[in-house]
Amino acid sequence: MASALSMSSALYGCAPATTETSPEKTVQSTTLEEGQVLVSTQQEYAEAVKSLQPGDHIVLANGRWEDFEILFSGKGTEDAPIRLSAETPGKVLLTGQSNLRLSGEWLDISGLVFTDGFTPTREVISFRRTKGDLANNSRVHNVVIDDYNPTERTSADFWVMIYGKNNRFDHNTLVNKRNRGVTLAVRMDTEESRENKHRIDHNYFGPRPILGSNGGETLRVGTSHYSRSNSFTLVENNYFDRCDGEVEIVSSKSGGNVFRNNTFYKSRGTLTLRHGNDSLIERNVFLGEGEDHTGGFRVINARQTVRDNYMEGLTGSRFGGALVVMNGVPNGPINRYDPVIDSVITNNSLINSDNIQLGAGSDAERSAPPTGTRMENNLVVHEEGRNSMTVYDDMSGITFKDNVSNVALKPLANKFNVQDVKLQRAKNGLLYPVGDVTAGAPKDLVVTQADQTGASYYPKAGVATEFGSGKTHMITPGEGNLAKLVAQAKDGDTIRLRAGTHTVDRVIPIKNTLKFEGIGGATILYERDALFEIQDGGSLRVEGLTISGADTPDSAGNVVIRTSPYSMLKNYRLEIADTVFEDLDINHSFDVISAAKGTFANHITLERVKVSDATGHVLRLDRELDDNGIYPAEYLTISDSEFSNIGGTIADVYRGGTDESTFGPHVTVTNSKFDKIGANKRNKTGGSFRLHGAQVTLLEGNTFTDARPVIIDHTVGEPKTRLMNNDFGQSATPRIVELNSDKKNTAILSGNTGMKK
Repeated sequence: MASALSMSSALYGCAPATTETSPEKTVQSTTLEEGQVLVSTQQEYAEAVKSLQPGDHIVLANGRWEDFEILFSGKGTEDAPIRLSAETPGKVLLTGQSNLRLSGEWLDISGLVFTDGFTPTREVISFRRTKGDLANNSRVHNVVIDDYNPTERTSADFWVMIYGKNNRFDHNTLVNKRNRGVTLAVRMDTEESRENKHRIDHNYFGPRPILGSNGGETLRVGTSHYSRSNSFTLVENNYFDRCDGEVEIVSSKSGGNVFRNNTFYKSRGTLTLRHGNDSLIERNVFLGEGEDHTGGFRVINARQTVRDNYMEGLTGSRFGGALVVMNGVPNGPINRYDPVIDSVITNNSLINSDNIQLGAGSDAERSAPPTGTRMENNLVVHEEGRNSMTVYDDMSGITFKDNVSNVALKPLANKFNVQDVKLQRAKNGLLYPVGDVTAGAPKDLVVTQADQTGASYYPKAGVATEFGSGKTHMITPGEGNLAKLVAQAKDGDTIRLRAGTHTVDRVIPIKNTLKFEGIGGATILYERDALFEIQDGGSLRVEGLTISGADTPDSAGNVVIRTSPYSMLKNYRLEIADTVFEDLDINHSFDVISAAKGTFANHITLERVKVSDATGHVLRLDRELDDNGIYPAEYLTISDSEFSNIGGTIADVYRGGTDESTFGPHVTVTNSKFDKIGANKRNKTGGSFRLHGAQVTLLEGNTFTDARPVIIDHTVGEPKTRLMNNDFGQSATPRIVELNSDKKNTAILSGNTGMKK
């Protein structure tokens, strides 16, 4: 390091890391310790790393470092590691197309923030330079990666990839990964990366939004190709906050791993022992708080141990349940489900959690139920008296002993001791039985809290901006330009339109969370091919308005609300209430709402909405046609609304393929009226609704008159379809088809009238 240490004092007062304005520097007051070198440009960094020796320490000056591909390579020792750190933790920003590769021995990196850009390569942080040049005995800590995503949500990358052996990744913050690809993965693609004994601890895995396709895991250890090798990775004391990417929050695809003392908060999916044997899940806490699809753990493969865990308020089912034991494939290939053999599930508490699934996935292929497995001393309490047990196959291969439940868990009621269990919340915040019941999680369980994890200087993630939470801006008809007012509005603001007709002469871009509210009878008459365009980062609520398409161009394909035609990384929300849409018949194919390919809505809701005289669809959500399990919206809800003279469908929703790693779409339609729906010759679906691949569907209390059929295509898994108390008017009789299964469809039809036989 001699050459680096002898650099001139110009290092301490040189130009910022980039030509952009950087945060105010404290360079002059920085006190360097022996072996430290402060660098302020990429050229200075390149010079400093040429001859690193044990104990050397490179310090990156505060500021924005744009398009900086950091290669940190050297051979330190256990007593004298080589360090790379920020001058001030959190004030060194890696932006644009930046990344970090480390290789060698005993390296230590801390204090960096990756934001406002995306990696030019496959990984943001990689514990190797090349496949043959790995990092061992190295540590990355107090680092942040926040919203560092490419522009296409279907473009795959990995934020952290750990190779080598004996590496530690701790006290880091990883939030808002929005594109396809695992947030953090342990790779074992060479012998030098197996039996690696990595430690992943005290990290804050912040919100991972619903991806709407496979590839949204937060943490994966191994891959199916090397899953019969051991990793021996320790994952402990991490906090998983609203990690909703897909059904596998954590996917263990190797052997000998330990998952201990982690907290899962409102996270959709499960900790899944997907491949590999001899892993341990212990003393973890799963808190669902009643959120949809929150789950616990899923057991697959041999000699797994699941003990001393606590689960409360979990609602997930099927592969995302609170406790799931899978069926396996006898002598199956390495990438399928190995049978559960000689495993132990003991001393776990399942409190107010909805689903225990045994033999899950049982079918002609997954025909091997668990064998040699024990379930002992577990506590199941549902204060609403719910039977949470579902059994899909012969469970004689599981031995049950000393399990306790407050309700008979049919069909295995004789396997649990049914007792009147009273619960009391302890100092650790968890519920325990009062009295002499000893089953369940240990009372000395320590719950990992969010503030004990992540980078010390970086705030934890908040919640999405609420509609109407900001300022209110009033506008009178003829007063200024609505688009100009919108451009000045801030996140959460409300645009309130006074009574009268507001003429809009341009498409209004929605770039943040905005609410449009009419008072006293406000009407919008718009003159372009669209009124609103939701762009990346935007969400829209429309309330109390009448919207007319009478002045739109006399051309095909007009729409009231559309998304950006380009892929959007950020999920949007669209809410419409107490609003009338009319005169949508200037030309053919006039839609109310149209979503482009590569966009995704957390939810779309229509409440007390009236739509009349539309030549196209009310909701066109059919652009994801690749049949890869991708879909356009998680929740679609229509309630207490009226639709008349609609040429296309009320909703055309398409989710193709047979992937089982996601939960949606969910479609709920209640207490609404549909008259003259779907008869336009351009309605290629032939239906009043087409729900292709929806996984949860409820139609209840609706009335159809002169409407084309409701078409429901079951494509994957065990979709939950319920049609209750609808009047189909002899014309909209549902057509429910199983496309990829020879099983009888599971749809529940009850109390409906007007159905043709």
